[in-house]
Amino acid sequence: MLANDARILIRSAVATAIAGVILIVVGALVDGSKGALGAAYAVLLVAVFFTLSVVAVSLAGRWNPAAMTATALGTYVVKILAVAIIVVSLRNTTVFNTKLFGFTAIICILVWSAGQIATLARRIPYVEPDTALEVDDVPGVPLGGGEFAARQEGAALEASPGGAAQEAREGDDAQEARKTGRHG
Repeated sequence: MLANDARILIRSAVATAIAGVILIVVGALVDGSKGALGAAYAVLLVAVFFTLSVVAVSLAGRWNPAAMTATALGTYVVKILAVAIIVVSLRNTTVFNTKLFGFTAIICILVWSAGQIATLARRIPYVEPDTALEVDDVPGVPLGGGEFAARQEGAALEASPGGAAQEAREGDDAQEARKTGRHG
């Protein structure tokens, strides 16, 4: 599993577990053990389905990065069909509260998805900033900002005959002699 995928899995699972515990307590308060059991089944369903998706997409990414999208789409379709089959088969159950099951499942899906989005939204640098080269140290890369202009100006002064840099190196007498045409 890739490091970023593991990070997504851990953060999403922790967020869902926290929300799940809260929802199980709410289910117990609303409908006793049937409410708690319905919420617990929903948390378990969401955690298993989404974990399988992350693992499948991660494995596909290691095998062939181009297969990641197809794998994500395939696991999504399988999850939707499996949830539909589970919901239809449990619609008349009296073992747990089906309304709390559905409510908890929706909340956990949203929390898991928010965990994935939050993890992916964080910028992860490809290089450590302390070890990165300065742009001015890289041959062939233009200098940035005012330093470029200052170096260009200095080069132009050095290159021009009779320019300011040359005048600064010569004494006042030599400058005066050049201006008046006298050589001494």
